[in-house]
Amino acid sequence: MIKISQKLKNKLWWLVISVDYDYSRISIADHDFNGETLTLWLEDKHDFKNTLDECLEVNIPAGHFAKLIKDENLNSYNGSKMHPVKVYVYKTRVEINEAIAWYQDDATLTEQQWAREAVLKSVLTQLVETETRGSDMI
Repeated sequence: MIKISQKLKNKLWWLVISVDYDYSRISIADHDFNGETLTLWLEDKHDFKNTLDECLEVNIPAGHFAKLIKDENLNSYNGSKMHPVKVYVYKTRVEINEAIAWYQDDATLTEQQWAREAVLKSVLTQLVETETRGSDMI
């Protein structure tokens, strides 16, 4: 779970409301990954902004980004391995590389885009689920 400040929650809700709850209209205008933080600039596809300053900036710590890559199995594939002692083959998830190293070194541009979109989906899902659950208790 990604920790979202109340200020960012309010801004995300404003963005969700401005796209009339059509989450497919929210797009990633730009991104930056410095090894410690993934920064996404979000905007409405129907209302493109002229500068990044006009977009909503979301910062995701590298640890949360790595966990999401692992959870989504983006840095692994279904494959077969041979047991080192008993010499039989079994099916398992084969990890290509550690999550962040995979993103920076091994992933294609399309796979990197999928990873960033998975982060966006996760943030929006978490926002809706936590706010909805919170309002049910009232």
